[in-house]
Amino acid sequence: MRMDGRDLDGWTIAFDLDGTLVDSAPDLIGTLNHLLGEQGHPPVPLSSARHLVGHGARALLRHGFAEAGAVWDEAADPGLFERFIAHYLGRIADDSRPFEGVAETLEALAGRGAVLCVATNKRSDLAEALIDALDLGRHFAAVVGADRVSARKPAAAHLIEAVAMAGGDPSRAIMVGDASTDTGAARDAGMPCVVCAFGYNDLPRERLGGDVWIERFPELEAASTALCR
Repeated sequence: MRMDGRDLDGWTIAFDLDGTLVDSAPDLIGTLNHLLGEQGHPPVPLSSARHLVGHGARALLRHGFAEAGAVWDEAADPGLFERFIAHYLGRIADDSRPFEGVAETLEALAGRGAVLCVATNKRSDLAEALIDALDLGRHFAAVVGADRVSARKPAAAHLIEAVAMAGGDPSRAIMVGDASTDTGAARDAGMPCVVCAFGYNDLPRERLGGDVWIERFPELEAASTALCR
């Protein structure tokens, strides 16, 4: 290990966004509930709907309508998706906040030489809008949504291409996420995966997998040190 404080030189750390870097569920579920109300359906409680987040807007609409006892047929109502995007953009960071310790930990990892990027199933323009609104953009060499890769998570291609876009080497990269899309993509890409227990875990721990679980974001520093040895 290098002794000059740059022990993570040559490593890239790829992050999921929703449920990993940012608690974005309040604005996403708030937008979902706005559209449900427009259609005459009851809202879904934030406390029981957080697991719906992280698989993209269309999946959120499909599963969110199902949770409300309704069906969203995109072919019959194609405009609903664009109304979701427009409404969400208008409130993208009203109630969304980085998890505690995110900015400080990202700064510390970059100071140790790591290149940081985002690999999210969120559309890239939405991801960039959220990251910029929360003043996190300066930390990342690339923000790579599902629209900028050949296949979205849980496909390995998403992580491999995101790391390459950041100028990194996929064989010297770590994934940090919270859901099965993240652990599945990391496994298939041959990358170690840190799982955020505070995120929107969509499976029990024993089924979700991952190499290291963290309970608080600042624990990522020690986890990264161990995985990069």
